[in-house]
Amino acid sequence: MAHDEDDLLAKLTRFSEDVAPPTTADDDNATDDNDAADGGFDVDAFLHGLDAIFARHEAATKAEPYLLDAMEQAENAGDLPGLLTVLNETMGFYRSQSRHKDNQWIIQRAIELALRLGLEGTEAWATTLINAATSQRAAGNYEQAEDLYHQALDCARRVYDADDRRLAALHNNLSMLYGETNRPAEAVCELREALAILEHGSPNPMTDVDIASTCANLVLALLTQAAANNEAADDNNNDSVATLDETAAYARRALEIYRAAGAEGSAHYASALAAAAQVAFTRGDPASAVDQYERALAIIRTCYGEHTDYYRVTEANLSKAREALRAAGGMMDAHADSPQEVDAANANNSADGGTTNAETMPNGSATAAATASPRRSGLQLARDFWLVCGKPMLEERYPDYVGRIAAGLVGPGSECFGFDDATSEDHDFGARFCLWLTDDDYARIGEQLQRDYEALPREFDGVTRSTTTPRASGDDRRDGVFTIGGFFTSITGYASAPGADKPHLWMTLDEATLANATNGRVFADPLGAFSKARQSFKLMPQDVWLAWISRRLGMIAQAGQYNVPRMLKRGDGAAAWLCIDEFTMAVSSLVFLLNKPVTVGYAPYYKWRFAALRALSRRAGMRLTEVCDELETLLRRSSAACFAGAGFGEGGAGAAPHIKEVERIIETICAQIVDELRRQGLTDADADFLEWQRPYVEAHIHDPSPCLHSL
Repeated sequence: MAHDEDDLLAKLTRFSEDVAPPTTADDDNATDDNDAADGGFDVDAFLHGLDAIFARHEAATKAEPYLLDAMEQAENAGDLPGLLTVLNETMGFYRSQSRHKDNQWIIQRAIELALRLGLEGTEAWATTLINAATSQRAAGNYEQAEDLYHQALDCARRVYDADDRRLAALHNNLSMLYGETNRPAEAVCELREALAILEHGSPNPMTDVDIASTCANLVLALLTQAAANNEAADDNNNDSVATLDETAAYARRALEIYRAAGAEGSAHYASALAAAAQVAFTRGDPASAVDQYERALAIIRTCYGEHTDYYRVTEANLSKAREALRAAGGMMDAHADSPQEVDAANANNSADGGTTNAETMPNGSATAAATASPRRSGLQLARDFWLVCGKPMLEERYPDYVGRIAAGLVGPGSECFGFDDATSEDHDFGARFCLWLTDDDYARIGEQLQRDYEALPREFDGVTRSTTTPRASGDDRRDGVFTIGGFFTSITGYASAPGADKPHLWMTLDEATLANATNGRVFADPLGAFSKARQSFKLMPQDVWLAWISRRLGMIAQAGQYNVPRMLKRGDGAAAWLCIDEFTMAVSSLVFLLNKPVTVGYAPYYKWRFAALRALSRRAGMRLTEVCDELETLLRRSSAACFAGAGFGEGGAGAAPHIKEVERIIETICAQIVDELRRQGLTDADADFLEWQRPYVEAHIHDPSPCLHSL
């Protein structure tokens, strides 16, 4: 049966189970009928009705009959994609109700149906595998769950971008599996990765509930890891205190985000409360633990009822906290007596916890069942190489320094931006990473560490290092051992970003350079020194930011609004083409600037400009997201506008409609830019010609330095 994969994917990946959807004005009628007007199966009506049931907190009694009836209707209508949507929703519901035995046939049927529909290798296939894996994990079928997660990961590597938010959810779910199979260190690593992805891409980290969920998960994983690490050590050592302080900070952050987002009634907030309660219990504050467990339990009762694992585990932990509170000042052994099962309550707080059915795709090794391993990104390859070869080498040979060395992959190269593909592998590609040391540490061990790094395998997990070009050799090498300051100096000319009092130095930098200094991924940074230096280049001073915006406005006006029409009128197609190129580069740069470099980074150099712009435009909460498509349309039209007609350099009659469309697109984009400038309070002028907007923008610049002012 023909089906629309994108539409199906939207149905499969919606948020419905764990966060109650808004109540609609016609909820009562919404649950009465799944049939479309023509007697077929209406997927949207089905989802709307299911949402209404959850919104009224009636899932315990009404969801299962509704789901089973929908299955029958979809089958009778012959709507197999619709049936797959119902099966995915049913998986999520049975999982939330701890109906694991009943869920087995739903899991099997969903996978078989997805294969029958030919969805293998698509996002919808990955989504179904994730739902199945998460359901098996909840049932305690860990071997099956891990295999399904790995299959989902194989697919996800092909269909998701490196910075896709769903990858953070994937890391969350994989961390849950690791946590439940006694691999706390791996669980923590996955959660830190998830948090980094979310923080990098979030339009507002202060109200981002996915960040809050990840912080709550990280609390539990860190506590578990600390307990495991301290079994044979003094519980009061400094490392334990430091970890507990960090854990408490994550717990506070999670609660603050839910409050700021107005999500204190969600099941996810209950998980954050339970995590905070465990921190309080471990720190010897049972009174706070009791209070937070009681509030969590009330939310869980409302959202899921009292017959679920989620409720039972939290209730058991509350009992332990109450017993400790009753013990008149008795000393508690936090590792022997603290609630150990809170982690299970977190099963609804993974990225599976933001969505019912999909969202998490593991990011681990390839499944053994795959006959041909799909290509992994360069960043993923680098991270795997670090975890398998690099980190163990440091722990074995440099135990006194392993807690001082940062690792990751940042700098020039398509893989550092997440844009590499099979074509990228013909040069300067392979399993590699960077190690960043302080000047003092480098003086002591840098040269030997570089030799040890070079002795690591040239071939890793089936990937052999390709030819190294002169651009990536010698002083320009892109991996290995560096001082922190030396690494950034090699890219930007500065060991750390210039201060706000040196705007002239900022104005000598270009976006491609800054993009190279701030891209990639940091795998470990125990001192935080590398991340601090890296972040300094994202924190562009306000006055410099305004000056850059003004310059882009000037080029957009000059090249696009003024010179494109003039060159086309003159019949100089080549000159018009160059004007359109300048306009396109300036507009794409401005989109990144107006979305703030500290949030989205900088526009990379021309080769990857559109790849980056497309990725930004797909992210939630971004500004000027329509501009990317408009620019691509402009470039397609430009060929005919500049070169159609009898004379190849002269715009003939055939060029006229294309010229008109080119000029319309340019003005449409400029009007959107003016609207965004006004929205951000950078202008109160209505002028469409962007050169006239520059004085209004520059009026906000406080620094009198001539380099910041154009007028």
